[in-house]
Amino acid sequence: MADTVIVAGRYWDGLADGLIGPREVLVRDGRVRDVGGRVRRPAGADVVDLGDAVLLPGLIDCHVHLAKAQSAAHEALAAVPVLRTLLDHGFTTVRDLGAQSPGHAMVAVRDAVAAGHLQGPRLFVAPRIISSRGGHGDGTSPGSACESGALADGVEEIERTVRTQARDGADWIKFAATGGMINRLDRPGHLGYSEREMAALVRAARDRGLPTAAHAFTDEGVRRALRAGVTTIEHAQLCSDEGLALIAKGGRPLVPTFYVGHLHLESLDDDAFWEDKPPGTRELVAGNADALRAGLRRIGHSDLTLAFGTDAGMFAHADSWREFPAMTRWGVTPARTLRAATSVAADLLGRADLGRVREGAVADLVAVPGDPFGDIEVLGEVGFVMKEGRVHRLP
Repeated sequence: MADTVIVAGRYWDGLADGLIGPREVLVRDGRVRDVGGRVRRPAGADVVDLGDAVLLPGLIDCHVHLAKAQSAAHEALAAVPVLRTLLDHGFTTVRDLGAQSPGHAMVAVRDAVAAGHLQGPRLFVAPRIISSRGGHGDGTSPGSACESGALADGVEEIERTVRTQARDGADWIKFAATGGMINRLDRPGHLGYSEREMAALVRAARDRGLPTAAHAFTDEGVRRALRAGVTTIEHAQLCSDEGLALIAKGGRPLVPTFYVGHLHLESLDDDAFWEDKPPGTRELVAGNADALRAGLRRIGHSDLTLAFGTDAGMFAHADSWREFPAMTRWGVTPARTLRAATSVAADLLGRADLGRVREGAVADLVAVPGDPFGDIEVLGEVGFVMKEGRVHRLP
């Protein structure tokens, strides 16, 4: 792979409170080797001049669902165009938090991307959400003789399910601490597991060296998950100040998925939007609308460590960038929003060599045509994408 020198009118390193520039970045062997006003240009190096564009670290989405289907083969095939879409939009790393089929398709997709057989973001995978029967992850049809979901009740069955996912290649273990708003069986206030069960789940994951993510909407679900030692909290959109304070005290990052909540609220009067949603979802969202608005506002104005996550798959993956304006709409500053999708997200994944533009970092780089600190919506106009030192997209 030839050395590459990227020339940008402005850049942001993933940490600062504003843009820096102009800058040049030397990339060699998939890593950033130098950053400066002018870097050494080795003989034969490719030069990519981005003009006045703003160079940023590759974007990281910590909460996606690449595909959902009844078979692993269908899920894997459905994920292929989604991978390209996400990379086209500047997402060089994503964490997939649960497919539907029992075949752990996304583990195979992850490995295919890593081997270079598929183009897409690098993947961190939680194969399927572990759920109690009748809980948020139970997709069993009424009266069906066959269960649908990674269903586990009681300590022994939970431990066995975690160990099975670990054996099959999981990077993360996700579980339903509470209900949600898209399953006919559950409600966001329902609790998925007892404290003893959650503690067993997190301990079993930790014994295999795996971090855990808890789908949790309410205070008690968050409280139980934190007591169990969970790594990240997902959503928390119906938490009170007390619930958010627990997350802060626990020092855990929150992945709030603002846009999907915002989209549901904005679409309450749009009949077409709800046509393909599970029965009763619209009524459930409407019944919780005031609490949901208050929760989003509370999170947006909090001092919590927020990591960027979209819940894409609940809406079109091409709209993942809309999480950026949704975060600022509910009170998160542009600087915190940008860090959430770069350095903070990288730290959540245990990869300090991602989400930053600095010497030694993986050369995941994107460029946008304007200043995202002044207009966050330019994140929807990514024109240049480099992943691991290879140019995927040019302006």
